Amino acid sequence: MKDPGTHEANMASNSRKSVLFVCLGNICRSPIAEAVFRKMATENGVGDDWRIDSAATSTYEIGSPPDDRGQACMQKHGVPMRHIARQVTKGDFETFDYILCMDESNLSDLKRKANAVKNCKAKIELLGSYDPQKQLIINDPYYGSDKDFETVYDQCLRCCKAFLENSS
Repeated sequence: MKDPGTHEANMASNSRKSVLFVCLGNICRSPIAEAVFRKMATENGVGDDWRIDSAATSTYEIGSPPDDRGQACMQKHGVPMRHIARQVTKGDFETFDYILCMDESNLSDLKRKANAVKNCKAKIELLGSYDPQKQLIINDPYYGSDKDFETVYDQCLRCCKAFLENSS
């Protein structure tokens, strides 16, 4: 049997589009965005056309599952979420078409890391740049309440919908 990772990479280099959602720790905002986008792409019949993942700019939470409050929020909205936190790699900049992050700090970290990558093909943007309500920043709900996770979910829903429509 072929290595599924190799198959995935080959598929991504052919016709599949790819998006990586990024936040600081990869346990709150980016796994929510990843789960929302995956469900949306699947429901729109284009799930197989996309390679979808999420990652962190930091090393703080590597190996951790998504925050319990984020998981509860996704469960409440019927959005499946399976992810283990990881950090952005050099290869991510070389293989993803889009790297969409949550705030200005993520954006500056990613642009700095991208400058060290020779073959960077990723378009690095704020996910909020797709928000029809023009809320550019998706604030970290980690130190907040369940309501803050709902706000992140709502923003991700709007932004992912606009991104999907814009990239199809």
